[in-house]
Amino acid sequence: MANALFEEYERLVKTADAAFAKIRTDFREKVRCAHGCADCCHAAFGLFFVEAAYIRMRFQELDRKRRRAILNRCAKSEREIARLWKKMTGTSGEAGAGEVDLSTIRIKCPLLSDDHLCELYSARPITCRVYGIPTSSGGKAMVCPKAGFEKGYGYPAFDLGEAQRVLYDLSVKLLALKSARETASLLISVSKALATPLEDLMAGRL
Repeated sequence: MANALFEEYERLVKTADAAFAKIRTDFREKVRCAHGCADCCHAAFGLFFVEAAYIRMRFQELDRKRRRAILNRCAKSEREIARLWKKMTGTSGEAGAGEVDLSTIRIKCPLLSDDHLCELYSARPITCRVYGIPTSSGGKAMVCPKAGFEKGYGYPAFDLGEAQRVLYDLSVKLLALKSARETASLLISVSKALATPLEDLMAGRL
């Protein structure tokens, strides 16, 4: 069953890649993604279970030395996330606690190498794949701050909200628990996904 769900996920990935390619072709001067650009690699976002499990599975294909280095970076990322969570929930004791703007949070992805390249580029999350083009979710438009798209021009956008609905539905099927619908709504950091055994992710255990 998991393989069939991963195939569905891969079809969604192809849809995202096709949307990016078309917008990049139509608005070449606006899309400024380039080799070595790592702006999206510092954005804060979470993965649905099906995507987390898929990426964890592909992570296992890397050699042991690379996995060990990435897991060391995962530990650092998780510490940063824990510190930010305390600040967001007002339990850190820091000035300005509870007043964190998520759009300004910058946490280096553990998959980002010292050369500013993704260690798992072929299996990168959908959010990463469409970061450089306009996206929409819940009626709100978003785009990379480094892109050249201007406000008020009505550019075509990738429906990230719809993609997330598909990811949620696939996660419900993957988990197959009584509490699957509730558990499947949880979002997992890339660092948490990589550090969690695949069988635990597929069972909804974190």
